[in-house]
Amino acid sequence: MVQYRSRIMPDSSRLLHLNAFLHDIGHHEAAWRLPESNPLDTVSIAHYINLARIAERGTFDSVFFADSPSLQNDPRYRPIGILEPTTLLAALAVATERIGLIATASTSYGEPYDLARRFSSIDHISGGRAGWNIVTTAARNAALNFGLDDRALHADRYERAEEFLEVAKKLWDSWEDDAALADKEAGVFADGERIRAIDHVGKYYRVAGPLNAPRAPQGYPMLVQAGQSEAGRQFAARHAEAVFTTERSLTDGQAFYADMKRRAVAAGRPADQIVILPGIVPIIGSTEAEVRQREQAFDEQIIPAYGLHQISKYFDVDLTGADLDGPLPEVPDEDQIEGFKSRSSLVATLARGEQLTVRQLLAKLGWGRGHRSFAGTPEQLADTIEEWFHQGAADGFNIMPPALPGDLQTFVDHVIPELRRRGLFRHEYEGTTLRDHYGLERPENRYRRSELVGGQVVG
Repeated sequence: MVQYRSRIMPDSSRLLHLNAFLHDIGHHEAAWRLPESNPLDTVSIAHYINLARIAERGTFDSVFFADSPSLQNDPRYRPIGILEPTTLLAALAVATERIGLIATASTSYGEPYDLARRFSSIDHISGGRAGWNIVTTAARNAALNFGLDDRALHADRYERAEEFLEVAKKLWDSWEDDAALADKEAGVFADGERIRAIDHVGKYYRVAGPLNAPRAPQGYPMLVQAGQSEAGRQFAARHAEAVFTTERSLTDGQAFYADMKRRAVAAGRPADQIVILPGIVPIIGSTEAEVRQREQAFDEQIIPAYGLHQISKYFDVDLTGADLDGPLPEVPDEDQIEGFKSRSSLVATLARGEQLTVRQLLAKLGWGRGHRSFAGTPEQLADTIEEWFHQGAADGFNIMPPALPGDLQTFVDHVIPELRRRGLFRHEYEGTTLRDHYGLERPENRYRRSELVGGQVVG
């Protein structure tokens, strides 16, 4: 059996992959309170078009939008108004030319046919730039929005996700690549023998198919996953082509990177067909004094009540009355939690490992819900990115600007040129699809028509 072996020595042929995680007006929970921010930009299409164009000017591989089908934040303390992301991608597809477009969609709520059709449509509209971040949705209040009494158990959500994705792939394959003939002279638009019903009957879904559109430019949208629980890692190893992760140290990053590459190889996949992208929240200044001043500007605007509401949600325990200057109260272990397993574990480990008070914990979580923040000059940030890239901890990074659009603009104007100078990042796009940017193979169609060649059936 082929085994994954860690590659620590720098490889000059490799280039970084960079995704811009665009979270409303910034990843810092107090970004909306800064003088330069407009809290109402959360529902402004002009705001998102501007962000996507900034990222495209920096030749980012992709932009990404998270989502949940329920109210996730306390609207008293942070702006609410997240646009449904697949709708948003359709608008961005016609406002940009090359950058990849990734949206979150849940397998726990909704139907495979509807979702497969939406992502196929976005891939057609964008010319092959669509990506799907697959989530199983941990929030309890999401279930209530769909007429359910509670969310499904963690293991059941992943079992459903397996079948949901299988149905979606069958639907994307239900048209062969050359099924649409558009033969005006013969009066034949499509070859009916190259369009197939999928007739799927499973535990959770019954779907006849086929999809009502020709196969999309990429075949499938690029598949992304972010769960870090055991079930999440196994799902990612089998299916994900990019993994968003929350490792906070180089050692943890190396361990996660090696683990996911090994799992992918064990699942019969090439190690280079699963791209590992740790999240990083960059606080950038021209001097260290400027960086400290910017950190302080954010921290002074934190509202503790908001952070307490968030960590209460992670642990399914009411922590809103916790002593801010005391340690994190006793909370359930990960194996006792059916919702936010990996996030609750990250928060507890951070609090215990660094012996933080609740107030200190909230300040750290304010920079990106537990993702690693980095404060420094463009050169110092490039040093860290290069170290993780060459030391087997990352194939690139999920860039999470603390305030938007300013911090994305700063990254593009000052960090991207430094990465290019070091030979780590592209100067211009070479391919046209999202899969091209990430170096991913286009999936073959499982139903492609068999042909007789020398008396043998192939294909």
